[in-house]
Amino acid sequence: TFVATSSSFAQSGWVGQSSGTTNLLIGVFFNDASTGTAVGNSGTILRTTDGGATWTGQTSGTTQNLFGVFFTDATTGTAVGTGGTILRTTNGGATWTSQSSGTTNDLRKVYFTDASTGTAVGSSGTIRHTTNAGTTWTSQTSGTIQTLNGVFFTDASTATVVGTGGTILHTTNAGTTWTSQTSGTTNPLTGVYFTDSSTGTAVGSISGMILRTTNGGATWTSQTSGTTNPLRGVSFTDATTGTAVGDLGTILHTTNAGATWTSQLSGTVNGLSSVFFIDVSTGTAVGAAGIVLHTTTGGITWVQEDLNGQIPGTFALEQNYPNPFNPTTTISFTLPVQSLVTLKVFDLLGREVGLILSEELPAGKYSQGWSATGFSSGVYFYRLQAGSFRETKRLVLLR
Repeated sequence: TFVATSSSFAQSGWVGQSSGTTNLLIGVFFNDASTGTAVGNSGTILRTTDGGATWTGQTSGTTQNLFGVFFTDATTGTAVGTGGTILRTTNGGATWTSQSSGTTNDLRKVYFTDASTGTAVGSSGTIRHTTNAGTTWTSQTSGTIQTLNGVFFTDASTATVVGTGGTILHTTNAGTTWTSQTSGTTNPLTGVYFTDSSTGTAVGSISGMILRTTNGGATWTSQTSGTTNPLRGVSFTDATTGTAVGDLGTILHTTNAGATWTSQLSGTVNGLSSVFFIDVSTGTAVGAAGIVLHTTTGGITWVQEDLNGQIPGTFALEQNYPNPFNPTTTISFTLPVQSLVTLKVFDLLGREVGLILSEELPAGKYSQGWSATGFSSGVYFYRLQAGSFRETKRLVLLR
């Protein structure tokens, strides 16, 4: 929410940044609002110290594809990739040094709980662990031959790993033993994020899969994502607020722990591989063709228009524009008083298929973008509810 004024107020949503590469970017990590690193195909490593206003290529010393990157402070970080590649820097990436992983299996993700202690996971159930900053990496027994795509620690001892075949592994002793958990699916899981030892979310590459746990993975519950596109990465800033990204520029956002996921405008159809938020407003997503997207508004895109201080006299919902559309359109409405606003999309059978907006807004005129990425062609309806006011209009998606 914000305070209404006589001047316009816009949320910029997701904004493209110039990465300087066309290589696929697969992993991204930020230490703070300014300092971040992205990695990708052909040994690509990019670094920013100004929140992504400029990205500078770094010399990785390898042509292997890099899938994951993790920093414990602004200078100390590790990247992992194909063929068991592990790279280490202690000077913010000015130099990257190769480490011996002890495996030729691909390594997909890496996580450090302090500057010395880290875990990397990858293909064929590979888990490698270090307690001396990577001087030596030792094998841990995963109990699976599935590819492990994501790892997240909530403290030095407690972690969750996800992978293909619906694999979820859990440890409470820093990986000395890994225990299989029941995910309820055999579909590939591609990313995982926990906000505490109990509360976590995993995403998958089939039918927009999202799973949620509130008991440390003892049970995982499927959530409705609103998309059938593959999801590749997920990031939460607290137990309720999170973002997932995936193919065809898919960005989903929740502010209620995944009870509802709302599509956000990415402005691209390129696949998004990874997303990282440092607070509820500031996040970065990376993906195909060197794309880097950045937000300082949590991805919100609504706009309050300049009415020269005048308050609208009535509630109103306008026809979306353009209409027909593919895949994005804009919906405008007016509020004569401060109201709790919900803007939802329904199919021809009256089933809710999208939540565009749910927020308390002051009086004013607003425009809200909506992306129908993942939706099939056809007629849909959008409904505005603000206080006791309710109005529904028709929109047409043409592929």
